[in-house]
Amino acid sequence: MNIKEIWKAANPKGHLLTAISFLIPIVCGAGFIIAIGMALGGTAQNALVPGNFDLWQALATMGGKALGLLPVVIACGISGSIAGKPGIAPGFVVGLAANSISAGFIGGMIGGYLSGYIALAIIKNVKVPSWARGLMPTLIVPFFASISSGLIMIYIIGTPIGIFTDGLTSFLRSMSTSSNLIVGAIIGALCIVDFGGPINKTCFAFVLTLQAQGVNEPITALQLVNTATPIGFGFAYFVGKLLRKNIYNDKEVETLKSAVPMGIVNIVEGSIPIVMNDIIRGIAAAAIGGAAGGAVTMVYGADATVPFGGVLMLPTMSHPMAGIMALLVNIFVTGVVYAVIKKNVSCEVIEDDEEEEDINLDDIKIN
Repeated sequence: MNIKEIWKAANPKGHLLTAISFLIPIVCGAGFIIAIGMALGGTAQNALVPGNFDLWQALATMGGKALGLLPVVIACGISGSIAGKPGIAPGFVVGLAANSISAGFIGGMIGGYLSGYIALAIIKNVKVPSWARGLMPTLIVPFFASISSGLIMIYIIGTPIGIFTDGLTSFLRSMSTSSNLIVGAIIGALCIVDFGGPINKTCFAFVLTLQAQGVNEPITALQLVNTATPIGFGFAYFVGKLLRKNIYNDKEVETLKSAVPMGIVNIVEGSIPIVMNDIIRGIAAAAIGGAAGGAVTMVYGADATVPFGGVLMLPTMSHPMAGIMALLVNIFVTGVVYAVIKKNVSCEVIEDDEEEEDINLDDIKIN
């Protein structure tokens, strides 16, 4: 087998996307918890000492502790995707090892691949007596894969990963204004072009890695773009009216009534039906608006300390006005661009479609 065939068989991208699909609900749940807690005055505590904390501190602490285990979650997801259930325990152990030596999210990802492939190698190559086969998935594979991958993380690869992440963090923090603008525009455009698909998930993994190292602006850019885009499509409705254009049919207008509130809490998928009706123009408007919003986020330093929450992220920023400005710019650009490039939808076309649907339904009833 050549390198390309080996890479395809190993399927590292597929395993990463599977792990991220497990990770996102945890990020969303924990992100909302910590965002609500911090928005209402709570701060994350090292420990909740009875009698010395209120409800908002409890929420902020719970959410913060959950987000602190994301390297463990991503390691479990990757390892479990590679080796199945026997890979979950090794992923858990190597993720904790990565956390303990400050290898961060990158350490968790690499550790997940390491423990998963070690567990898979043991499953495929280690032969045991028939009486011990029941112990393979519950004892033999988890034990040997956990101890080997954990020690490799601690003694061999953990330090280089830590050095790399520190270097990357220092580089990003030393970037000029023009560099921040370019990086923000790239993140903002890429994270929205597939509306929560593989490209978005890959961007999310990258910016979440940076946030684990204390660089909050990139993930803030991604999340603000996800928040602003559905609202931007709603804003396009009013811009279209000013331009004397009817850019949405009745069904799309009804979709907007749920898509915009979903966007406020950072759920971008509600706008997918709108985009699917005019894919090229929808993606173009979203990407241009996302690039503008992402650039503003990075240049002016909107730095939410939580990785999810929509408008609830704003109180967690050291410069909340920067976040508000990024949202407004993104919404305005997305709405104006879409309203300008979108073709006019005439009432006659909508009525003709409805009549055709009625005829088809009548035919079904007759038959």
